[in-house]
Amino acid sequence: MRTRNGFRRAIENGETIFGAACAIFSPTVIETLGNAGLDFVWLDFEHGGPSPYDSTVFEELTRAAEAGDTELLVRIPKPEPALVRKVLDAGVRTVLIPRIETAADLRPALEAAHFAYDGRVGDRGVGVGRTSEWEGYVDSHIGGEDGEVLVGTMIENQQAVDNIEEILSLPGLGFAFLGPADLSMSLSGGEPLDKNPDRLQAAIDRTREACLEAGVPIGRIQNDPAAAREAVEQGFQIVRIGGDTGAIRSTLSGRLDLVTE
Repeated sequence: MRTRNGFRRAIENGETIFGAACAIFSPTVIETLGNAGLDFVWLDFEHGGPSPYDSTVFEELTRAAEAGDTELLVRIPKPEPALVRKVLDAGVRTVLIPRIETAADLRPALEAAHFAYDGRVGDRGVGVGRTSEWEGYVDSHIGGEDGEVLVGTMIENQQAVDNIEEILSLPGLGFAFLGPADLSMSLSGGEPLDKNPDRLQAAIDRTREACLEAGVPIGRIQNDPAAAREAVEQGFQIVRIGGDTGAIRSTLSGRLDLVTE
């Protein structure tokens, strides 16, 4: 089992990484995305997929990522410490926490991800899982694990933007990721379909600038290649550039149009 986190090493070295979503949670697709050269595969357990509480579902997913030489970015359903521990013990290295509004919402998840946290013993604990079974209950595993796991937070509501500096100051926060769709609805004042692009852009700009100032890597979704390049120029280090189902639809529908016109 691979124990090093290439995702973490890349962004800590100032590199820009690119990934894609795997909506069908297929090990074959994950391996294929890795073979295509993508640095990470986004798995959204908040809105789809099998239950992340069943740690056995991660066995084939993590093996596929290793075979494709890519990393998994796993968004869990909520900031629940027990779930953070379970997913990490199953072999996942990078976890994304949604539904955060304040630093107090996020801190318990960060504590649960680390054996040592903010100068004290963390809340990770040693359990029987794929990670520890491969490494064994030895000091090298406990001492090295905190240097490999990576916890990020979604910034997807007005409250998180308002509290962005406090959130970014938390020890152990590895990165932030913009959620523009939910952020747009949060800014709508109770009307989810009442779009306000100027307010959304102002919130995105504030978040980006705060992350750059704090030295916290920031990510976003940009499917258009030109927009993705612009995001990199603006300082975004983590860029999701599409997904499996969208790629299938656009590629094959376009090809079908060409052969049937």
